[in-house]
Amino acid sequence: MPGGRRPARPTSRDVADRAGVSQATVSLVLRDRWHGRVSPARAEYVREAARALGYRPNLAARTLRLGQRRTALLVVPALTTEFFARVHSGAARMAAEHDIGVVLYPSPGGVGPAPDPFASASATVDGVIASSMAAEALAGLRDGGLPLVMLDSEPGLAPAVATVNPDISDGMRQICSHLLELGHRDFGHLAAAVDTWTFHARARVLAEALARSGSARLVTTERAALTVRDATSAAERALRANPRPTALVCDDDVLAAGACKAARRMGLRVPQDVSVTGIDDLVLAAAVEPELTTVRLPAEEMGSAGLAALLSVLGGREAGNTLLPVELVRRGSTAPPPGNGGVPPGP
Repeated sequence: MPGGRRPARPTSRDVADRAGVSQATVSLVLRDRWHGRVSPARAEYVREAARALGYRPNLAARTLRLGQRRTALLVVPALTTEFFARVHSGAARMAAEHDIGVVLYPSPGGVGPAPDPFASASATVDGVIASSMAAEALAGLRDGGLPLVMLDSEPGLAPAVATVNPDISDGMRQICSHLLELGHRDFGHLAAAVDTWTFHARARVLAEALARSGSARLVTTERAALTVRDATSAAERALRANPRPTALVCDDDVLAAGACKAARRMGLRVPQDVSVTGIDDLVLAAAVEPELTTVRLPAEEMGSAGLAALLSVLGGREAGNTLLPVELVRRGSTAPPPGNGGVPPGP
């Protein structure tokens, strides 16, 4: 509080007193070692007391006291997704520099909400870095007091102690500015059929940027799973809209690859008949023909910044919210729209 002292941090003794149990019982429950030693009802009393008090164990002190190496749990979609493989690479590099272990928990279902990995992890890890998780998967963190750093997630989302995000809003604004400068006025949006903050933000900023232009419009929005096959079908639907969009703005590079495939199937040329943009700058972006105009997201930097934020929290410091810059990479999949002689209109 300004001009005053901070409230005393609740201790395990406070939790024990509130729950009517011993400190040893509190330790067993919050480290998930209570099974067969504490009744389920009493374990729930302890968890409720910890939640009510806002108790978070001093994991840094525990690590020093026990002489253990710190360990972070990294929760990401399956590493067959290149973007999250690069996130892991960045986190692992930072971990090696600070002698902290990283345990990887990829979602068995691939891209999408991960099931709850925290039922036993709170006994063995000191903190969590997570992306693309359903809110219900955080229940174990609320119970066990593990600090959580969220990647590519809504800032201030409880119970995260910090967030690390690419500046996705700026990336979408850069895409819109580029296409508007080329002369495009009829836009289509190939949106990821994934219910997460980052994809909602992309749709919102796209709509806002086109509305601010005063001359452009969003002709159609088609949603697709993050596969080339689904994206191809969705892009074919978008390209049948009336009027047909001259630019397809895709939520990621996989969707953009599907859009390029759909255009070819329909006898359209990229970029002469339709421009296509992506987001991520995966290896795929330079493998398609023409090469893809896209926004480069700093995946490795996200992983390393996420681990750095967790280390700050474990060291007793505030981590806050980190916003990483992004970059529009102009390649061959964008050009002026058809019908204007290949020259962007003047201001």
